[in-house]
Amino acid sequence: MSKTKEFEERAKRYFGKEVTDRDRAIFEGGITLGAIYHQFVGTPISRDATVVSALEKAIEKTMSLQPYIERVEVKIDTSEMRQSSHPYDYGEVGGRNLSVKLVSKYGKARVYMKMFFVPELNYPLMFIEKIEEES
Repeated sequence: MSKTKEFEERAKRYFGKEVTDRDRAIFEGGITLGAIYHQFVGTPISRDATVVSALEKAIEKTMSLQPYIERVEVKIDTSEMRQSSHPYDYGEVGGRNLSVKLVSKYGKARVYMKMFFVPELNYPLMFIEKIEEES
């Protein structure tokens, strides 16, 4: 038995017997979206495209390490951010400018999830876009 399979069998014992592959894929994706939001909101940024791109890639690469995450895409929109006027004036990542797409796969289930600011709700919503299950 491979190390990965061995560790998954150990972890699986803690999840209820009724928990499906679909449930686990949703759980892992939700954990990752929450981690992105709560770890990176407040991170200082500037309008400099190289700074923004570096942070987007860092979030994508680090969050791809979470269990069962196949893909993470992060976009930080700085278009509404004003230009800094002094050394203590900088922008930061917030719920209004952070957009995330991710794909989580566990067993036979693949879940597509997103997070972005929804103006009509005045809220950065995390949601399931689509679920695919192999038969």
